[in-house]
Amino acid sequence: MAEPLALEHLLAHGRPSRYPVARCEDGMRDFGAFRARVAGWRAAFAAHGGQRFALFSEDTFDFATALLGAWHAGACVYLPADARPATLDALKAHVDGFAGRAPQAMTALTPLADGDESALALQPLPPSLAALVVYTSGSSGEPTAIPKRLSQLSTEVATLGALFDADVGDVPVLATVSHQHIYGLLFRVLWPLTSGRPFDANALPYPEDILAALQTGPGLLVASPAHLKRLPPTLDWAAVRGNLRGLFSSGGPLTPEALESCRDLLGRAPVEVYGSSETGGVAWRRRDTDDTASWRTMPGVEVRADEDALRVRSPHLPSDDWFTTEDRARPVPGGFELLGRRDRLLKLEEKRVSLSAMERTLVAGGLLREARVLPLTEGHRVILAVVGVPDADGWRLQEAGGRRSLSQALREKLAPHFESSALPRRFRYLEAMPVNSQGKSTEAALAALFDPKRPPFRVLERSAERALLEVEVPANSPYFDGHFPGSPILPGVVQLEWALLLGREHFALPPDFLRLETLKFQQVIAPGTKLTVELTWAKESGRLGFKLTSAAGSHASGRIVLGGQAG
Repeated sequence: MAEPLALEHLLAHGRPSRYPVARCEDGMRDFGAFRARVAGWRAAFAAHGGQRFALFSEDTFDFATALLGAWHAGACVYLPADARPATLDALKAHVDGFAGRAPQAMTALTPLADGDESALALQPLPPSLAALVVYTSGSSGEPTAIPKRLSQLSTEVATLGALFDADVGDVPVLATVSHQHIYGLLFRVLWPLTSGRPFDANALPYPEDILAALQTGPGLLVASPAHLKRLPPTLDWAAVRGNLRGLFSSGGPLTPEALESCRDLLGRAPVEVYGSSETGGVAWRRRDTDDTASWRTMPGVEVRADEDALRVRSPHLPSDDWFTTEDRARPVPGGFELLGRRDRLLKLEEKRVSLSAMERTLVAGGLLREARVLPLTEGHRVILAVVGVPDADGWRLQEAGGRRSLSQALREKLAPHFESSALPRRFRYLEAMPVNSQGKSTEAALAALFDPKRPPFRVLERSAERALLEVEVPANSPYFDGHFPGSPILPGVVQLEWALLLGREHFALPPDFLRLETLKFQQVIAPGTKLTVELTWAKESGRLGFKLTSAAGSHASGRIVLGGQAG
């Protein structure tokens, strides 16, 4: 194992120039290349002026060098969770510039080519540096900005090293999660840098990517529950099981099915890490044989449970005050047991409704494996909506009687427990909850499922390069308005928009539309048509292929060519 370095001393102390840092598509980048790129970024931030910069980059090597370059320029880095135009536009009022990706009509900073690595042989970074602003996932509302001092990050990285360095060994770090979130930042970037463990510059969004990466040699995998519960048993995991030297999971509860899948397919249970954007890491556990193992608090972290709410005091927090989490817990010797989320309360029709209790009731009543309840605004009133993942019985009920029959059955299960005025009015059913690069289902993504312009769909098949969907064309879609009176048909431009929208939900597509190829419209699409949509993604050429068919035959096909850096 390499000598561990404190985050403040990473570049002031340094490593040998040829020491490996990151595996990129063009080969291994060493510490000399790392220092030189940091120097280029530091010069770019200093030349621009200002103290606050937003940073978004898909490439982890570029991200890490920009982050260190900003810190050595005395700047604070804001980490947007994605590079959507609305996300970047919202940051304009808070930052002095953008690195990596920038809003439209603005120019993103790039490293200066003449970065002098010797210029970084300076004093260590000050622990008091206002280093970072991260954002909560938005899974329970609007994302909230969380500031972090360098000392908080440095302390947590040192804790990870003390807990796990000896167990995982000196192997490269692979990841399915984004470094734009605190979990990915710590485990995929900062811990590898300080422990001297090389990291992969590219993420592994699909199980096939994980398998291919482990076929090249030993590695440590940083993942989320959303990825671990989708490991196909048809892949040859047995061939690479011996190369998996460490496995981590964070970002939400690991389901029993995901735990069993890890044990059976990967040959080990993951180290599960409990924490949040606000608290940083709080506790960990590894359930190799005991499904009910309790959480063990990390060194220096204190916890207590008051009225079932878990409260935390930690050096990973900005002050010595107790922080109240959204989880219920029960103390046990050496740690605690989680009892689920605290109730999310909403006032509806002058009555308080627990959305958490409604979710628990929906799942406990059968028909759904997962459920999320969220408020939607319709006109001047607020209604409740349900996004559900049906179990086998739920899908059978929908197939036999349609979506309305499943929705009515769920309302009947809720009726004995909730006021009739509070019962959900809108429902969407999916094969799996939509998750972002952090493995979280955000409230914004769930609300988007109820956009009248978005077609309801069901996933029939999915792989890294192909998705087969069953898509309903609602008779009340606003796209039929005025097109044409008396004989409504779905406009061709809407068919293209749906293909691109659904493609972005299932693949990490580049942001920029370049052109269309081999576009054909064979038959019109009438209201109520049930379409089969086949999407194929060729990452190397940037081509999203689509075919729209139904019982009537082919309706449309073609390819959308995309470019730019995936966001």
